[in-house]
Amino acid sequence: MNDTDVSKQIQQMVRFIRQEAEEKANEISVSAEEEFNIEKLQLVEAEKKKIRQEYERKEKQVDVRKKIEYSMQLNASRIKVLQAQDDVVNAMKDAAAKELLNVSSDHHVYKRLLKDLIVQSLLRLKEPSVLLRCREDDLHLVQSVLDSAAEEYSEKASVHAPEIIVDNNVYLPPAPGHHNAHALSCSGGVVLASKDGKIVFENTLDARLDVVFRKKLPEIRKWLCGQVAA
Repeated sequence: MNDTDVSKQIQQMVRFIRQEAEEKANEISVSAEEEFNIEKLQLVEAEKKKIRQEYERKEKQVDVRKKIEYSMQLNASRIKVLQAQDDVVNAMKDAAAKELLNVSSDHHVYKRLLKDLIVQSLLRLKEPSVLLRCREDDLHLVQSVLDSAAEEYSEKASVHAPEIIVDNNVYLPPAPGHHNAHALSCSGGVVLASKDGKIVFENTLDARLDVVFRKKLPEIRKWLCGQVAA
């Protein structure tokens, strides 16, 4: 083999090695680009996921805040409605209490009512001897119906007429006055107690009004709710 042939063979080997190197370099470049694109895509997706999670978290916070604000507004509205209802109920009770003052103004009607209240109290206590308290202004009316009340109780309960002791030392408070609205007052009626004081039955007009209002309060509130809804 002469020098020319050797030179050609060397050139062929150089071209082959160069071609192999270029192909290998190209493969490395393509592979590196693919890996870069994959990693870039993964980073982008991870960042997108992070952004979505942050958005969902803030959206939930906003939703929770809205629900809390709505609940607070709803509770505030309910409290206002309840307060308004209480104001109406109290106004109704005050109006009824003022009407009670007119009951004792008609002595004929009030005298009959006092007798009925005493009989009712006796039937509730069922004691042979009782202590009775009334307003000082009502003393003469009470004394005028004691005998007939005791007799009516005796017939209804089928027992002997009880001993009714009127307390002349301690009276029920007087009727409400304009000068001192916060003072103790009584619109009328009586309070009876057993002789030993262990059993007390308050049968004043004010106490009966309280009982009626407590019983009728659900109906009143239901009616008021219907008025609000309408």
